[in-house]
Amino acid sequence: MPVIDLSAPIMSSPEGTPDVLRTEVEFSDHQQGAAVIEELFGVGPQLLRDGEGWANEFIVRLGTHNSTHVDAPWHYNSTIAGEKARTIEQLPLEWFVKPGVVLDFDGRGDGDVIKVDEVEAALDRAGHSLQPLDIVLVRTGCDRWIESPEYMAHGPGVSAGATRWLFDQGVRVMGIDAWGWDRPLWMQARDAIESDEKGVFWEAHQADLPYSQIERLVNLGELPPTGFTLSCLPLPIVGGSAAPARVVAIVDQA
Repeated sequence: MPVIDLSAPIMSSPEGTPDVLRTEVEFSDHQQGAAVIEELFGVGPQLLRDGEGWANEFIVRLGTHNSTHVDAPWHYNSTIAGEKARTIEQLPLEWFVKPGVVLDFDGRGDGDVIKVDEVEAALDRAGHSLQPLDIVLVRTGCDRWIESPEYMAHGPGVSAGATRWLFDQGVRVMGIDAWGWDRPLWMQARDAIESDEKGVFWEAHQADLPYSQIERLVNLGELPPTGFTLSCLPLPIVGGSAAPARVVAIVDQA
């Protein structure tokens, strides 16, 4: 069965990336590994194949939201539907290996709002009838910005109403290839300040729903609209608002 990788690579961020968004990976080569082995165990490089020890890497900085990741309800608010919101390790693993469907909104403008009727129409185009716990992926084409600091400034967003509609159909995991599920933050901030109203900024995140988002996906254009199983198992970071995940699609064979 074809397996399609939907996860962005984890690597050090380019110069100019703000601290809160920056990832740093340090590498230790085989010669450094040999020195560590000698220090820890007294085994010199003359006793190692080619004088080499192990290679190793250290993730010096990696925010749980700074790669392809799964959000937990705790990310959105401390309480959801009147109860303490669940953290990432508390969510059922069954949510994260399920049939998927791609809703194609490629080409939508930055800041466009994807509404309920548009989600329903996209499902019709995909030829998919939603079942409880299906995973819904929204394709925007914004993964072309994935390695640029400009990534977070682009993309449409899913409305709170459309998010609630999907939740009411039994969907608990929703994903997107943009930086976030909502419209770009700078647009939401502008509109919230101008309106002076709650619920404008981060509206879909703070829709008071116990659901998960997958953000920063890539390669959704390589998937069929339906007929695949998605695996998006998050790392079990205790108390975490999110966790990196290796997201892959296993496409059904005809």
